[in-house]
Amino acid sequence: MTQVAQPGLRTPPKLSPGTLRVVPLGGLGEIGRNMAVFEIDGKLLIVDCGVLFPEETQPGVDLILPDFSYIEDRLDDVVAVVLTHGHEDHIGAVPYLLRLRKDIPLIGSQLTLALIEAKLQEHRIKPYTMAVSEGQVEQLGPFECEFVAVNHSIPDALAVFIRTAGGNVLHTGDFKMDQLPLDGRITDLRAFARLGEEGVDLFMVDSTNADVPGFTTAEREIGPTLDRLFGQAEKRIIVASFSSHVHRVQQVLNAAALHRRKVAFVGRSMVRNMGIAAQLGYLDVPPGILVDIKNVDNLPDSQVVLMSTGSQGEPMAALSRMANGDHRIQVGHGDTVILASSLIPGNENAVFRVINGLLKLGAEVIHKGNAKVHVSGHAAAGELLYCYNILKPNNVMPVHGETRHLIANGRIAESSGVPAENVLLTDGGTVVDLVNHQAKIVGQVECGFVYVDGTSIGEVTETDLKDRRVLGDEGFISIVTVVNRTTGKIVSGPEIHARGVAEDDAVFDEIIPKINAALEEAVMASKDHTNYQLQQVVRRVVGTWVNRRLRRRPMIVPVVLEA
Repeated sequence: MTQVAQPGLRTPPKLSPGTLRVVPLGGLGEIGRNMAVFEIDGKLLIVDCGVLFPEETQPGVDLILPDFSYIEDRLDDVVAVVLTHGHEDHIGAVPYLLRLRKDIPLIGSQLTLALIEAKLQEHRIKPYTMAVSEGQVEQLGPFECEFVAVNHSIPDALAVFIRTAGGNVLHTGDFKMDQLPLDGRITDLRAFARLGEEGVDLFMVDSTNADVPGFTTAEREIGPTLDRLFGQAEKRIIVASFSSHVHRVQQVLNAAALHRRKVAFVGRSMVRNMGIAAQLGYLDVPPGILVDIKNVDNLPDSQVVLMSTGSQGEPMAALSRMANGDHRIQVGHGDTVILASSLIPGNENAVFRVINGLLKLGAEVIHKGNAKVHVSGHAAAGELLYCYNILKPNNVMPVHGETRHLIANGRIAESSGVPAENVLLTDGGTVVDLVNHQAKIVGQVECGFVYVDGTSIGEVTETDLKDRRVLGDEGFISIVTVVNRTTGKIVSGPEIHARGVAEDDAVFDEIIPKINAALEEAVMASKDHTNYQLQQVVRRVVGTWVNRRLRRRPMIVPVVLEA
């Protein structure tokens, strides 16, 4: 029977010497916030430290971080943070971790470290880093880490093989098995086979596309589609993608060069990341093709390509602002907009809002649903099955995906011959111990959402978000009343003010006598009443009336003053 993390798991037992403990602090049951903590003999190793982007049900939130509380009082025991690749959902939370301890070593490939160093510079943190490449082996405290090349939608991605006294773990990071990648760097299945021969006690494997049958389409297949679209477009072309998707930007540059167009990068992160990629040689920029965004107005529309951020409908990203008409680039009739990315679950409504806004402005919008303008960076079911058959792992712990992805990945593992009891379906905070080649779920630690809201980190709670949702969906009513403590009579008010509840505050006139009667009755019934008790009386009366009369459940803020 598959091991499944159950609600209400106990606190894990004290870690025995020689046992490897694995605690994922994110990336399970969600797309993003990837972070896993490994512990043995009093030392900790962290693999990835990413962010999750908020959904519409989390208004006002900028980012969601992993919960560091599990390691917060043990930061001196952290030997390093290994970063598998440079996407935000794997590196975005590093600045917030390093605020707690600035000298934690960061280990990763050249491009990954360059991207995180640029991000840390904005936070005024100068990190200690060590660049590694495939085939390299480094001893990090009690952890021996060997790095393996994997193919993904960003160059220089690495899997990490962790050797410890408690057993060996292979963590893939995000990967796929594109056999004809743009940069010629394939997932190193020969290394996988060698590690399989050595023995993989725990395989922590990317699950994002586990429910997609077959094999992920090769990145090269996008090229002909872009070539066709560029050839058909008569005016400006705007391509939106992740700001770190170097391979996708490369194909746009190639298509632009072929059709004699100039390219301008739009969006701060796009300009920064592509500058780094070009400087390090991961992006081949044809001579004279790039222009500054300030100069595109001097070019004919038929010669312009804008490479933009905002493919996920992020409100402040360039493409969303173009769709809303508040960007210096004014989208109009005849422009072609290409959304060259997938839809991250939870972002669908935001993306469709942007698409509709662009269509209203007269643009033609091309996306994954109507043209082959995106391929995934994650291994589909057929590729995962190959990996299981090559590695023959003793235990499997699917990571990086929603619950449906984790379950699908577990079923693939079982179909390849991994015993069901050796497949671990876990949540954030689930504690897994590896000893004598056997992995077991042994407990659960606190692992909540940490919200970044402006300059506030971790101050916003689920209750705050619930209040924001109520304010946005149901509106707000304030009631101010002054009561004579002695006589119980209303001296002033009630004054009722509403926002987002009804067109005219006069609708509340019929509730005022009920408020007065209820307050007078409460005051006379008990001379020991408190203001809070009187306020609750008002809240109940108004809440019941509003629900019955207006079918609404607004936020109600009563204020009762005593004269």
